[in-house]
Amino acid sequence: MGVMRTVGGAMRAAAVAAATAVLLAGCGAGHGGDGRRDAKGEGAGARERPGGPARGGSATTRHKDLPEVGAALRARIPAGSRQVVAVYGAGPNSPDATVVLYDRAGNDWLSEASWPAHNGRRGWTVDHHEDDQRSPVGVFRLTDAGGVRADPGTRLPYTHSAAFTPPSYWSKNTRHDFDYVVAIDYNRVAGASPLDPTRPQGQSKGGGVWLHVDHGSGTSACISVAEPAMAALLRALDPARQPVVVMGDKAHLSG
Repeated sequence: MGVMRTVGGAMRAAAVAAATAVLLAGCGAGHGGDGRRDAKGEGAGARERPGGPARGGSATTRHKDLPEVGAALRARIPAGSRQVVAVYGAGPNSPDATVVLYDRAGNDWLSEASWPAHNGRRGWTVDHHEDDQRSPVGVFRLTDAGGVRADPGTRLPYTHSAAFTPPSYWSKNTRHDFDYVVAIDYNRVAGASPLDPTRPQGQSKGGGVWLHVDHGSGTSACISVAEPAMAALLRALDPARQPVVVMGDKAHLSG
């Protein structure tokens, strides 16, 4: 009887591990990646930051509208949202991007900080599907967070779990990708752990799209920034301000 319980427990543990591996693969930090880093340990491909200060800067700039975001996407930002993480892709087929954090103050948007980033290794799409290696263009809520590492002080619900650890067969440079994550509410259940595998639109539409720690090159769909930037974002995001991510390449953002 004891042996049967042990075997049953082992089978359940294996099933959970397999499901977790599939989920993490959906986020797609990638099995490869060249692991290149710039001198400060941040992702390669740094460039001029739209609408914000220099890399990791703290100077605040005031804007009447979100820079380089057109009326179509601005209309999709919920009326109550007063915090935006904008992801400015370098091009429709490029993995390079810039992330800027904005806070709403009265009728203006304040750019609080910006960081170099990466998106899907094949760029962007308005019709994301599983394994297309492109990030979905759009406006999505940011409601849940988690990671291998302990909560750095976020106000978002935070799942601290070793289950975020990437599979052992992934490249060594992805080992810390999920030390910190924020779930992007694309094809997922808001209010659940980022590890929740539920896909309301079906598995073929992909899922597990996260903000996570950068490994120096493009992802399969996620947005990645350096670890200090992820920690800063986690501490800054406030559910009372209904944060959203506005993400896409320049042409799609401004359209």
